[in-house]
Amino acid sequence: MSTAITSRDPGYPTDRENYLTNSSGILSWIFTLDHKRIGLMYLVGVMTSFAVGGLLALGIRLHLLDPEGWMFTGAEANNIYNQVFTLHGAIMVFLFIIPSIPAALGNFLVPVMLGAKDVAFPRLNLSSFYLWCFGAIFFVSALFSSGLDTGWTFYTPYSTTTDTSVILATLGAFILGFSSIFTGLNFIVTINTMRPPGMTWFKMPLFLWATYATSIIQVLATPVLGITLLLLIAERTMHVGIFDPEFNGDPVTYQHFFWFYSHPAVYIMILPAFGIISELISVHSHKHIFGYRFIAYSSIAIALLGFLVWGHHMFTSGMSSLTTIIFSALTFTVSVPSAIKVFNWLATMYKGSISLTTPMCYAISFIFLFTIGGLTGLFLGTLATDLHLHDTYFVVAHFHYVMVGGTLIAFLGGVFHWWPKMVGKLYNETHGRIASLLVFLGFNLTFLPQFVLGSRGMPRRYATYDPEFAFLHQMSTYGALLLGCGLLYAFIVLMTSLAKGRRSPANPWGGATLEWACTSPPPYYNFERPPVVGDPYDFHNIEWDAQEEKYISTEPERKLVPEETPEEVPAHH
Repeated sequence: MSTAITSRDPGYPTDRENYLTNSSGILSWIFTLDHKRIGLMYLVGVMTSFAVGGLLALGIRLHLLDPEGWMFTGAEANNIYNQVFTLHGAIMVFLFIIPSIPAALGNFLVPVMLGAKDVAFPRLNLSSFYLWCFGAIFFVSALFSSGLDTGWTFYTPYSTTTDTSVILATLGAFILGFSSIFTGLNFIVTINTMRPPGMTWFKMPLFLWATYATSIIQVLATPVLGITLLLLIAERTMHVGIFDPEFNGDPVTYQHFFWFYSHPAVYIMILPAFGIISELISVHSHKHIFGYRFIAYSSIAIALLGFLVWGHHMFTSGMSSLTTIIFSALTFTVSVPSAIKVFNWLATMYKGSISLTTPMCYAISFIFLFTIGGLTGLFLGTLATDLHLHDTYFVVAHFHYVMVGGTLIAFLGGVFHWWPKMVGKLYNETHGRIASLLVFLGFNLTFLPQFVLGSRGMPRRYATYDPEFAFLHQMSTYGALLLGCGLLYAFIVLMTSLAKGRRSPANPWGGATLEWACTSPPPYYNFERPPVVGDPYDFHNIEWDAQEEKYISTEPERKLVPEETPEEVPAHH
């Protein structure tokens, strides 16, 4: 006998169905193959890394409160400062920004958005998490042993002449690279082979397009960094003469190898953020995304063009004039697909029914901050201005507007957007919006003055500076403190919801993608019945029920025929 269901309003889960309570005990988490639990463990790991990197950043800013240095004193003050900013950069890039969205949110969301039970290779997924943990241990070992003072790029000859923990840190980055490759490989296979019937490429949510493009970069670019770091270790241990001039090596070769990976890595960091913003803008504007195919194709275009522009990091390294002109032109080209996304997001918001929820506040902040980051990149991609601005605070500000104003803000927006789905609890919207405002104001107060510092010639990475720069440095430091308070406030809002938050309905925002078709939090097996695949941005069948205080589907109920009845799903792997 067939059963009538409304696939988009499954109601509340029972404890038996809930993936968080499906099994108990620490071993059930350590050995879990459930992509949702792995995503949650990644989330805890990357947020812990972010807290460590953020505290190091506050230490840097507090030191620069005074022209002669305030935080670190004594004969070793400059060395300590060098080690702090190196570890800040390395932890933030390798342990937080690169894995934050793909590994944490991606692991949780990709199978659910596909209507699948799990990723293609669950055991590979768990091993990638433990590789990330293992790589993180090496960074912590470097932190507590002899430190690291090469800068997060491990540039030679710094990394071949220093007596700090270069080998430990580079081994850590090498292991983290394997974690990144495993995750990317898993997502490529999952998206290619596990889409349900009816979900063609152009019925996929744009977050999946962004994740797919990111995974291509992870698989193709990360081995280049791995090999480069192995060569660096070989040079330090065996003096084989690859990058070190003392042994007839060439430091510029290292720069080419490093940036051939690290510029595509910028898009590993920012492409998943684009995917999140596409979801947030559409859902919280309650309007179909504008130019779906343009946004989807632009993700692939960014992934491919990202491999061709690494040379703009090296305009001052002595490349030929023709080479620098070519790299400069290619740099302008890669800005086109990014601009397509921004214009399409704005067009989506135009005449939309915008709800200023906490995720939407972060999405609007992202558009403002990322646009500043992108436009200031044009100055660094232009030869004449880059020669003046290279290695100044202008570069620091541009980088942070893209990476923090972009990736971090989108990550926070994604966490607040999917938090009710992940934990089944609603947070306090008023406090969430206040936290997002503090983050926005603190970020701008921190990094806008640095554009002025850089244009006036203030070099980056200096532990002391001329008193004429004191006021702008002090503004930046006060902004960093405000930003830190905003981030702490946001964290408290989320943690408070676990204890005091109201229970979340299946679809608290009125989304149309498949993750909103299962309960909050999802069952262990994600879906009791195969979900209906439709347009992921069609909201005309979803309406707010004021009496029930939740979004419901108004589409006709779908009848399940007997052969569609799902098989019994075991409670444990």
